[in-house]
Amino acid sequence: MDQSPELQAALEAAQEAARIAREVYRGRIEVRIKPDLTPVTEADVRCEQAIRSLLEERFPSYGFFGEELGARDLDAENLWVVDPIDGTKAFARQYPMFSTQIALMRAGEIVLGVSSAPEYGELAYAERGRGAYLNDQRITVSRIDDPGRAALSSGNLKSLASGAQWSAYGRLVARVDRIRGYGDFLHYHLLAAGKIDAVIESDVNILDFAACAAIVTEAGGRFTDLAGAPITLQSRSVLATNGRLHEAILSALT
Repeated sequence: MDQSPELQAALEAAQEAARIAREVYRGRIEVRIKPDLTPVTEADVRCEQAIRSLLEERFPSYGFFGEELGARDLDAENLWVVDPIDGTKAFARQYPMFSTQIALMRAGEIVLGVSSAPEYGELAYAERGRGAYLNDQRITVSRIDDPGRAALSSGNLKSLASGAQWSAYGRLVARVDRIRGYGDFLHYHLLAAGKIDAVIESDVNILDFAACAAIVTEAGGRFTDLAGAPITLQSRSVLATNGRLHEAILSALT
């Protein structure tokens, strides 16, 4: 894949974050609780510092939106969107379902994504018009077009359970072939690689999934919120599919 300077920088930043994450992961992990009641570790902060330093040095005019160190120039034409450790609870309990997520938004659209899961052993990346890759192999979504043959993975369903879509979700679960809950980066990697066919998530934010949105889309899939609207900085839910199933699942939920 012919990589732009932006993708090269994002991959380098992810590599440095992986080095830091592995170092902390193998030691004694201390967790503190932020005012919003979510956990944070040394790795979250150090990884974001390293990513931000590299990206701002290479692209000083770009904005930056991070999980731990806040935002700069959110209205910039080009905006880096970074979650240094997506899956901090997994990281803190030392199981490998965590990743570093780095995305680039240009004029409000996600054009690049890197999803690095060093302990799980997967690195996925994509750039608009250049395809999606997992561990340097080109990947594409499945061709399944019948919900009755589809594998659906769902995550963060607590808020969905208390909303108007819960009954519709239940009917959808009864309709599909398989239901799983891989969560975090993994179900998006599986979707982009054609191993599963759809992902539903609620109570998430753009930092959690921006990079994976680029990867799924470049693999041939489709990525919206649960109302079918395009992804923005304010999005709080996800419907990601192989594209062929999108309208059927969206219709089942709305």
